[in-house]
Amino acid sequence: MQSSSASSSQVIPLTILSLDDDADFREYIAGTLKTEGHAVTTVASPEELFRRAGELQPDVIMLDMKMGKHAGEDVLREIRTRWPKQCVIVVTGYPSLDSMRDTFKQDVFDYIAKPFSMDDMRRVLSQATEQLGLGQRPMDRLRSVLGRQIRLARTERGWTLRELSELSSVSVSQLSSIERGTHLPSVESLVAISLALESRPSDWFAAAGF
Repeated sequence: MQSSSASSSQVIPLTILSLDDDADFREYIAGTLKTEGHAVTTVASPEELFRRAGELQPDVIMLDMKMGKHAGEDVLREIRTRWPKQCVIVVTGYPSLDSMRDTFKQDVFDYIAKPFSMDDMRRVLSQATEQLGLGQRPMDRLRSVLGRQIRLARTERGWTLRELSELSSVSVSQLSSIERGTHLPSVESLVAISLALESRPSDWFAAAGF
């Protein structure tokens, strides 16, 4: 995760689509995030959000949950129907424990309460970028996510790299490179690693959006 003092040159540019019925907030979020290096599009209605999301295929959708006649929960359900893997960050001025529980059940990446600091927004975007491989070319994202999924599966079992190496017959140096996301495993190595970890490569590919 990047620190709040990270320079803009360290930020991976993201395509961000924000839905909010507050014109002042739309202007604020667009201007602020654009100075961070992101490509930002703001919309005022769910219909416009769905249209622009289909065109832009954004890395992140920022969604206000309280918009007068529009229910954010309904918009979120439609997003999940159309784009199940879409990263969604909920932004609202009326958070409650019940609403947070409901939205997280629909696989929201994070929940930010207004008013928030830009350090908070940077932190959430940085975490989403790192954990989901956002803003990367498909093969870069695949390397990053595969490495992270393998590392998580290994550490959940309390195994060292050497132990995984012994069980999979993949060298420690190669495993280390795969987990860092600098090397894409061969099909043979990937199958051997997944068998050792009793995991399914298809789940790892799905996590990377494939």
